[in-house]
Amino acid sequence: MTDGESQRAALMRAAPAVFVLIWSTGFVVARFGMPHGPPFSFLAWRFALSIVAFAVWVRLAGAAWPRGTAQWLHLAVTGVLMQAGYLGGVWAAVKGGMSAGTSALIVGLQPVLTALWLSLSGSRHAATPRQWLGLALGMAGLVLVVWRKLAIGEASPTTVGWAVTALISMTVGTLYQKRWVRTGDVRTANAVQMAAGLIVVLPLAWLEREAIEWHPELIGAMVWSVLALSLGANSLLVLLIQRGAATRVTSLFYLVPPCTAVLAWLLFGETLTALVLTGMGLTAGGVWLVAREPAPAAELK
Repeated sequence: MTDGESQRAALMRAAPAVFVLIWSTGFVVARFGMPHGPPFSFLAWRFALSIVAFAVWVRLAGAAWPRGTAQWLHLAVTGVLMQAGYLGGVWAAVKGGMSAGTSALIVGLQPVLTALWLSLSGSRHAATPRQWLGLALGMAGLVLVVWRKLAIGEASPTTVGWAVTALISMTVGTLYQKRWVRTGDVRTANAVQMAAGLIVVLPLAWLEREAIEWHPELIGAMVWSVLALSLGANSLLVLLIQRGAATRVTSLFYLVPPCTAVLAWLLFGETLTALVLTGMGLTAGGVWLVAREPAPAAELK
């Protein structure tokens, strides 16, 4: 193996952890941006700039656009759910005062909610006893953290509602995409989804009375949101899947809430009490039990 091949192999081994780290910053940049502007106005700018960036990328790469009206409509539905609904809920929750760690913890229950839905709908992918244990642990950890946040005033029913809206939107969007959206170029698919998200958030942004203050922190949050999150994280995910690392990525997703909590502690001084750490540990363990794939038969011999 040449030095170049060794370096590429080392980069691919590190890529899943890098992806989780970038994904975790999505909750942190909301803390940077929200003191200087309303959530839906920020997202309108983010979606618009991301569409332009993807359009340039698609043009340079010659990527293929989705075929058929049905696929455009399906992508639009997922865009409304996974862009406007998910990001709108997270940013509105953080704007309302919820900590980045708590919002990440609530949204991090997506695999749990997905497993619950598959079980209740009679799917052949219904939850196993191990996954039901994970469901119970995840909910226990969430209640432990959120209950404390409500008691000390660091969260409110409104902000929890926004975070739950983000959770439900991402879960439904993921299930819808798995059922109806065909595999295609991720760049053009993202451009269509963000265009649909922009259509939804524009009227909401128009209703917001607070004006955007183009503070350096907000500009930095915008640049990071467009380049690192919209373009970088999505592209890295596709690279990992193409290189056969999809299972490893799935198993690392349960690290997002703890990673976000540590970043928020380092950057904003968000408290990490023993109770919060215990709740996050329970939730992380529960999500891992739900999302963990069984070992192949060859590995069980």
